[in-house]
Amino acid sequence: MTTGGAVLSDTELTAALEAGGELAGLDLAGRSLGPLLAVRRGAPAPLAFRDCDLSEADLSGALLAGASFTGCDLSGAALDDAMLDGAAVRGGRAGGARFTDADCTDAVFTSVDLAATRWSGAVLTDAVFSGCRLTGADLRRLRGVGFTLSGCNASGLRAAGLDLRGRTVEDVRLDDADLAAADLRDTVWTGSRLRGANLRDTRLDGADLRGADLGDFPLRDAAVLRGAVISAAQAAALLTDIGVRVAD
Repeated sequence: MTTGGAVLSDTELTAALEAGGELAGLDLAGRSLGPLLAVRRGAPAPLAFRDCDLSEADLSGALLAGASFTGCDLSGAALDDAMLDGAAVRGGRAGGARFTDADCTDAVFTSVDLAATRWSGAVLTDAVFSGCRLTGADLRRLRGVGFTLSGCNASGLRAAGLDLRGRTVEDVRLDDADLAAADLRDTVWTGSRLRGANLRDTRLDGADLRGADLGDFPLRDAAVLRGAVISAAQAAALLTDIGVRVAD
């Protein structure tokens, strides 16, 4: 176990990473950790980073299956091709970090600032984002299907082609998000917002949008909602756009 706030030498850092366990309060900003973390197969225990500064660190190709990051700064970090399956990221921030082609199967992100992160080619199968900030994040061209969003601010999310089929989207803000050509079939929306979202060519068959705030949705664009279930109040709001008032 390694603790403290010191900057470790390469030799000390290598020994700490090989030993596994918790690394707390370390200044690893800008360090190239990928090569060190790419040879940890069979290590005694998953790594646990707590309150570490990993901003701008290079974790490309790192073997971090089951690892945990608690209260860490991963701003601008490179996690391209990293193995993060089953990892847990709690608190802290990772704005601008890259997860290109990373394997995040079953990973859990809780209350993390992930604004402007990039995920092209990442595997997010059964990953969970809870209470995270995802404003401006780029989730286009993902691999794998199906992850969970809950309690997140994802305004301005770039997610054309996203596949959330059959998922529940709870308390998620997707104002002005790009969801063009996304597969949202059979999704259930509760307490969420889609104001200004781009739903062009989005598949909504069986989607329950009664718990979604669609905003001032013009009737001329209502065709994009084909196959979805909306409430009477939402339908009335659509008709109001052409001057029709619905009364009991």
